[in-house]
Amino acid sequence: MTGGLLTDGGGPVVRCALCPRPASGPCARCRRSVCADCCELVHGGAATFALCLACARSDRGLGRPWLGLLGWLLAIVAGALAVGVGLALLT
Repeated sequence: MTGGLLTDGGGPVVRCALCPRPASGPCARCRRSVCADCCELVHGGAATFALCLACARSDRGLGRPWLGLLGWLLAIVAGALAVGVGLALLT
């Protein structure tokens, strides 16, 4: 018995959705597998995300989901303020 590592034969390689190269990871917006040449790095929040070229060209960035989250948070705060004002008027 040799002291080397066991190999599993390599396994299947995930290919890029836009070209035949091996994929580096998923697009942050559409979740398609893309390689390093077919993605664009975008700074969003505290992290850097990779967008495929199709999402980057169609201006489907990460800003719209963040605006949706901000809208929900503002709706919750407005509802809490309305309840507070209603309770203040009852007393």
